Amino acid sequence: MAGVVLAAGSSSRLGSNKLLLDIGGEPLVRRAARRALEAGLSPVIVVLGFEADEVGAALDGLDLTGVVCRDHTAGMHASMRAGILRVPPECGAAVLLLADMPLVTSAMTAAVVQRYRSGSEPLVISLYGGAQAPPTLYARALFPALLAVEAGGGRGVVRDHRHEAAALDWPPALLADLDRAEDVARVRALAVE
Repeated sequence: MAGVVLAAGSSSRLGSNKLLLDIGGEPLVRRAARRALEAGLSPVIVVLGFEADEVGAALDGLDLTGVVCRDHTAGMHASMRAGILRVPPECGAAVLLLADMPLVTSAMTAAVVQRYRSGSEPLVISLYGGAQAPPTLYARALFPALLAVEAGGGRGVVRDHRHEAAALDWPPALLADLDRAEDVARVRALAVE
């Protein structure tokens, strides 16, 4: 079961690279990758883009695969495509994660994987008070649809296959944006581990 962590964005709204912010004692990107590994995902593929060297250095020592998305400015779909293309053929599914969702835990990701393994749905989504966001698991049968996306990441694939998806509900407070300084302060107060 592969993990694809999207970490290519430029953090333009925050004004500095949020993936390098210290959250719970480590850079945000490292926190996301570590949690993907702790959830049992293998391989974990981290898609880099903006400031790829600096962000990649924050991942030193972790057992993962880094891939640089050269056209990351085109949007999340380009990063998603770069990650999905690196999923080995023996992996029957991939969990898509966003590096800038610091309150997603390894237990949440493991629960998404467990739900997939215990059912027959090709898609397992996470809902936060009704809002859909990662972690999202896509069976390999959905990879062609992911690779064909031209905008908006995997949301269109989720919309098109919602009728055959399993869903897990999480507290809305875990869907945390890091776009302003006050967002960072709030998340740091909540991110104890």
